Amino acid sequence: MSDSLPELSIVMPCLNEARTLPLCLYKARAFLEENGIEGEIVVADNGSEDGSARLAEGFGARVVHVAEKGYGAALAGGISACRGRYVIMGDADDSYDFSDLMPFVQKLREGVQLVVGNRFKGGIKKGAMPFLNRYLGNPVLSFIGRLFFRIPLGDFHCGLRGFSREAVLSLGLRTVGMEYASEMIVRASLMGLRMEEVSVTLSPDGRDRSPHLHPWRDGWRHLRFLLLYSPRWLFLYPGLAMIVVGVLMSLLLLPGPVMIADDVGLDVHTLLVGAMSILVGMQSLTFGVLARSFAKRNGMLPRCSPFDKFLTELRLEHFLLAALVLLALGVGTVGWAMHRWSAVHFGALDYRDVMRILIVAVTCIVGGLQLGFSAFLLGVMQIRHK
Repeated sequence: MSDSLPELSIVMPCLNEARTLPLCLYKARAFLEENGIEGEIVVADNGSEDGSARLAEGFGARVVHVAEKGYGAALAGGISACRGRYVIMGDADDSYDFSDLMPFVQKLREGVQLVVGNRFKGGIKKGAMPFLNRYLGNPVLSFIGRLFFRIPLGDFHCGLRGFSREAVLSLGLRTVGMEYASEMIVRASLMGLRMEEVSVTLSPDGRDRSPHLHPWRDGWRHLRFLLLYSPRWLFLYPGLAMIVVGVLMSLLLLPGPVMIADDVGLDVHTLLVGAMSILVGMQSLTFGVLARSFAKRNGMLPRCSPFDKFLTELRLEHFLLAALVLLALGVGTVGWAMHRWSAVHFGALDYRDVMRILIVAVTCIVGGLQLGFSAFLLGVMQIRHK
């Protein structure tokens, strides 16, 4: 290898992979030599106790010891230590073919900044992926990623991918577990990196032990990450839906009971449910605004639509104004109820008649208080520091 910086670095996260690591290293080295690519192989060892690091050094790979545990931590340490302009990462369990990386290199040379493998297009060999992962976990999580972030990739969790080292380091990836794969794609999309996918084949791994992946636990970590990075789907859309449902129920039942059948009707109790839906929806909306404001100020969501820009520009005073309007409506409605009560000299009333008025009043007052408290919380989050 010459003294100049290599074009390509192949990085493999490793934790006790002595059984399969040599074959992966052999294929990766053969790929570089057969295609005349100036490259290096980096093994990010995450605390192996089976001699994996020694084997890697024997095959001429550069070993980077990463003390912090986790798939993401190992990859982050390996990528930071790479010297190549481009990086291809892949698991060291022989589930991916390191001798067939040219489609990734070609895309990278064309200017694509993140190239992700698609196992569903390239083929999944028998026994290579558990049934639930293949037909439920991966498709559902990939669909959620496409829905939340409009990313045109069919396989969010493929472990074989290539990228511009400089571009990925600029993303500031933070996770240390299996959700690192999702974070890379989501952050790349939010930062406007050019992404494409290529077909890859997934083979059964060569391990003689259980894999490091825990489907339910790691699946939840991926889903949690996608939700936390999308306040719109976590808070805003559910909140709007609850408010719309609550308002429609209230408008329907405020004039009086609605009979669905001769002996089935909706009355003040259903109106109360509608009011609670409005309040929960309002709280969800305010959480969404607060979350987007926090995310924007911390550089988590740099690309915004006009609607997002409107949300992130909301200030304490805007919330307080809306809170005062709701409180005024609530107090005014309570005054109206008191007037109705005084008309019968504060005697007995038809509870269903007055309850409708009080439900509206309490909904406005509680909603106003929620907005008021949220306003000051937003103000705390927007305090500027030198």
